Amino acid sequence: SPVTSERDGQTKSAASRRPDFASRFTRCISRGMTPTPPKLFDRSLHRRNRDRAALRYDDYAFLKQRESSHLIERLEDVSRQFDRALDLGAHDGRLAKMLAGHPQVGSVDAAEVSAPFRQVIAKKGLSAIDLDEEEISVEPGSYDLVTSVLSLHWVNDLPGSLIQIRQALKPDGLFLGCLFGGGTLTELRTSFLEAETELAGGAGARISPLPALQDMAGLMQRAGFALPVVDLETVTVRYGDPFKLLSDIRGMGEQAAFAANEKLPRRPLSRRLLARMADIYAERFADADGRLRATFNVIWLSGGAP
Repeated sequence: SPVTSERDGQTKSAASRRPDFASRFTRCISRGMTPTPPKLFDRSLHRRNRDRAALRYDDYAFLKQRESSHLIERLEDVSRQFDRALDLGAHDGRLAKMLAGHPQVGSVDAAEVSAPFRQVIAKKGLSAIDLDEEEISVEPGSYDLVTSVLSLHWVNDLPGSLIQIRQALKPDGLFLGCLFGGGTLTELRTSFLEAETELAGGAGARISPLPALQDMAGLMQRAGFALPVVDLETVTVRYGDPFKLLSDIRGMGEQAAFAANEKLPRRPLSRRLLARMADIYAERFADADGRLRATFNVIWLSGGAP
């Protein structure tokens, strides 16, 4: 269920909320006006971010751990066996390990683009394969189950990846996954936007664009899944200061990885900008006790292969 949690403290219930904006990413993919999707992300840069995160990922994997456990709970609502499973965007293989030890699941392949992460996966005794979520090069109808936790939001062609996932499934196979959705880190996004506009007279992109709930519902249908279900979970994590949040983002391998854009060059983060961002964050998004809220909207997806 949706929660508010201290980064290193207690957990209490909180209300769910819908995303408060539609990103330019989802506007592009929803219109379907061109055969080639926009290249928003630099996948090589994203891979390098994951490479750097691999060594100490366990210190920052609280959301990956939480949503992986929730995926297992959702899987247990399905009363059937899955002889062969594929976990896309496996990170350090924690979900793959849960799946491999589950009585409903047989063999598991953990797919990960980062070589250091694959080394971590292999050390756990799991099958680690080099597979990009944008190019799921497996034989059609290979898997009974495909999963993915907090990775698909970095895909440039999300409709294409969903179609490839459906094609990788055997008839009556199941896809279960989740990704960050619109409204995630809205507090940080707003604080950067206001600070940079104030100091520089304009603002560049600092936080990745993310799909909204309604867009994902349409994409699951377009990808050809049977009985698609899409729902939203909001997790609010509280911090002492925004710099700890930025540290967590880097530790997760989730820092920005935008494709180069000559029309919208990114300005480096100056100390002055960071300080002003922190001031605005504290002014706008602090609770009564001074702790700062950071929202993560997690969109859950499930669907079957016809």
